[in-house]
Amino acid sequence: MDGTGGVVVGVLGSYGGRNVGDEAILTALLDRVRAGRPDTRFVVFSRNPAHTRGAHPEVEVVGWEGVCREGISDHLRRLNVLVLGGGGILYDTEARRYLRLARAAQELGVPVFAYAVGAGPLTDEADCTWVRTVLSDAVEVTVRDEESKLVLEEAGLTRPVSVTADPALLLEPGDRGRALLRAEAVPRRTRLVGMSVREPGRAAEHLDEEGYHQLLASVGDFLVHRLDAHVVFVSMERGDIRHAHAVVSRMATADRCTVLHGEHGPQQVLDIVAQLDLAVGMRLHFLIFAALAGIPVLPLPYAGKVFDFAQRIGAPALRGVIRETTGLLLAEVDRLWDERPARTADAAARTAALRLRAAQTADRLLAHLDAAAAQPVVRDGTPVPASAAG
Repeated sequence: MDGTGGVVVGVLGSYGGRNVGDEAILTALLDRVRAGRPDTRFVVFSRNPAHTRGAHPEVEVVGWEGVCREGISDHLRRLNVLVLGGGGILYDTEARRYLRLARAAQELGVPVFAYAVGAGPLTDEADCTWVRTVLSDAVEVTVRDEESKLVLEEAGLTRPVSVTADPALLLEPGDRGRALLRAEAVPRRTRLVGMSVREPGRAAEHLDEEGYHQLLASVGDFLVHRLDAHVVFVSMERGDIRHAHAVVSRMATADRCTVLHGEHGPQQVLDIVAQLDLAVGMRLHFLIFAALAGIPVLPLPYAGKVFDFAQRIGAPALRGVIRETTGLLLAEVDRLWDERPARTADAAARTAALRLRAAQTADRLLAHLDAAAAQPVVRDGTPVPASAAG
């Protein structure tokens, strides 16, 4: 830090390259704040500092996992604001890890802004206590969907919570997708259907792996036959690749599939999705990218956040990803394709409204940064002008 003016903003989330959706959130957040306050300096608290430095060489990056409070306090003390989020970070066993660091910032006099966070499942009392303690003292709490607001209320949070939208909605598709698909040997001049699968994991522990693999294989075969399509499996985490191959292995039309293996960042994945003719998927940000690209989308809701997004863009929102729903799902695919002009127009209008809500989150943060710039930073009991806080 060179102390040349501006405010210093810390950003704490699940950043560090493990998930394309989280990286999309970070990219959009940084871009939006820079557009409003070009003099802002960032300190990103990352789970993989090397990855974050490579993706964002213009920001300061601090590793925080496994670091004691004393080791992180000097970094927190320099901040004017700590942004908590965005993304789904407030869930059982994980929430307390982020909130401990946020609480340490608050105890050093650093205001915390909860930025379009996702919450749930959140039933462990220790995590609920951390939520009540830290978020009650936050300068503002914004969440990305209605279910997250309900989860926080059920955890005992009584302060106002604003529902905005996922920050990744502020990204814009580019024109590199065709070259990226060509590099992965995806056939040209054919209809492309994108699919997104995921591992059960802690966010979807109830998923029956065998059941949903077979369900998606049936959907994939139907798409090939019904649309004469080539199916492209788009991974949002490296672990998704194994599950994509498991689905392909159960398909009768495996020769009409490609599983993408490249290490793609959020902008690259968005550009790839923009080349598709239809998107069917589980991962939230795959669906967000499809909505941004203006292509018909069929969500496979394994969790409330996916169901909520499906409703908000007017997409079909079947409950659950289980083998018993195969018939309903195939009928929905058929209807979606036949009605795609009207569905796409409706989804585009709804997505535009969500983009405005996502922008409002950034505007609220920028208002806090404007206020912070006018206030001295109190460091060890001594006021320091914000312009010298770096």
